[in-house]
Amino acid sequence: MSLLDTLASMAGGGQQGGSASLLPALIEQLNKYPGGLTGLIASFQKGGLSEIVASWVGTGQNLPVSPGQLGAVLDPGVVNELAAKTGQDTDSVLGSLASILPQLVDKATPDGAVQPGQTFNPADLLGSLGGLFGNRG
Repeated sequence: MSLLDTLASMAGGGQQGGSASLLPALIEQLNKYPGGLTGLIASFQKGGLSEIVASWVGTGQNLPVSPGQLGAVLDPGVVNELAAKTGQDTDSVLGSLASILPQLVDKATPDGAVQPGQTFNPADLLGSLGGLFGNRG
């Protein structure tokens, strides 16, 4: 858990305090998501957001997603668990996720593809997420 705490500390240096507390809990929840990263992507595809999630995985520009779209495709249990762990309401969690999740999926798939059984590895993401919260000067 210390690596996730490091992620939170790193993120706390930015101006998005809610997002900072959300990041470690989000990685933990996504790794528990049925099917891991592949399952998350499947949820977006089933919810009609294939083009959006494909842009996150691909090597081009990430398309935006709205909090409402996320609320429609994510398992409500995941959102509620994130809200409970961070002390935020579900609307705040979905708002933060709308900015974090595209970047997180993008960083987890640097080659533009999902590997079978792939999860969100905090050690791999630590170095690549430096610009997410800090260095926004």
